[in-house]
Amino acid sequence: MSEPFAVAVTVRGYETDTQGHLNQSVYLNYAEHARWSLLQAAGITQTALVGKGVGPVALETTIRFRRELLAGDEVEVTCAFTWSGGRTFGIEQIIRKADGTVAAEITAVGGLMDLKARKLVADPAEYFRALSCDPALFGL
Repeated sequence: MSEPFAVAVTVRGYETDTQGHLNQSVYLNYAEHARWSLLQAAGITQTALVGKGVGPVALETTIRFRRELLAGDEVEVTCAFTWSGGRTFGIEQIIRKADGTVAAEITAVGGLMDLKARKLVADPAEYFRALSCDPALFGL
């Protein structure tokens, strides 16, 4: 198996809380940034998704905080999709410090919503394959 897609992020001072560590809500922003960066790397834009009449939706997200992050820390945020063959897909993400220490583990369940019917599409992988110039980035 190849390494998961990853983006680099530097923790900014304004993202920290009164204890001086990264505010818990910002971990979600980092995860979302990595997911959209993966889509972009695969050639999928928001415009293309809307053009196909679909939009990604988050159905469940769990964060395990492992180590604190401080302003100036350099981190890598990974993103790997998992497929079960149903209407949903999984997303596994790790936020890792430059020294390799895992700061957080994020697991999510997502889907693609038909923007007219307001329901999940039957096979989201089909849409990612059709829209992507590199389906392997999604594990397809």
